[in-house]
Amino acid sequence: MKEALKKIVDTFHHFNSEHMATQAFGLSEEVVYDALVVAPSFSPYKLRMDAACKVTTLKEGAYIAGYLVEKDGLNIAWIRTGSSAGNLIDHMALCAELSFKRMIFIGAVGGLKESFKLGDVCTPAYSISGSHADSYLMKDSIRESMLFTRVVPDMEYVDKVIGIGKKMGYAIRKAGVFCTPSIALEYMHLDEIKSFDADLIEMETSSFYLMTDLFELPGIALLVVSDNSASGVALVGRTEEQQQQYDYGRNVVLPDMIMALAGE
Repeated sequence: MKEALKKIVDTFHHFNSEHMATQAFGLSEEVVYDALVVAPSFSPYKLRMDAACKVTTLKEGAYIAGYLVEKDGLNIAWIRTGSSAGNLIDHMALCAELSFKRMIFIGAVGGLKESFKLGDVCTPAYSISGSHADSYLMKDSIRESMLFTRVVPDMEYVDKVIGIGKKMGYAIRKAGVFCTPSIALEYMHLDEIKSFDADLIEMETSSFYLMTDLFELPGIALLVVSDNSASGVALVGRTEEQQQQYDYGRNVVLPDMIMALAGE
């Protein structure tokens, strides 16, 4: 990991106890996990991974939880966090105490263009930072800002993941993502958000890729389209057909990709 992340963890521990990842998520510092899944709101049960894997709930609180997913000798650490960039940064920082080989972010994403259909699985070509939490993470002074900065992932690894998906019969789409700090208020600013050349909108991927860089580990964000403001598909009140499309992306493509990447 980079010195900047070591400094974050050391400073945090100056005011708080160590072994916070174990306390928060029940994960062991003695295990080298094949992957760390970071999932705002999603649990492995919600993706029905318990149908094909052994899933153990290690710790469960009101807003966060830790799970262990096991199959064919693979050990996957899974943290369910609250939504928002700040939540993600805080809980990924705790995981600096753990050992794992790669990171996988999974979440829902809203479409801003009609070409993105419910259930499509996408990955950012870039994420536009719309939250001041990223400035807290990356700047020496909180008076500085990196709002609206494009955060670009390791595109070589992104293309590798897309290739893995293609071999499995899954089309993972690259897209520009805007990271909003507010779901309720994003609708008031949609035209301005679209002007950033954004195809999709969610809350955390800019922070995820900034943290991935600090960990110096491979990382990928996999996002399933849950709604689309351009085509009028709402987040709630889906038709049966729309729900089936969404469930295929969330409950078939995402689990298969997680297991393939963990074993890669």
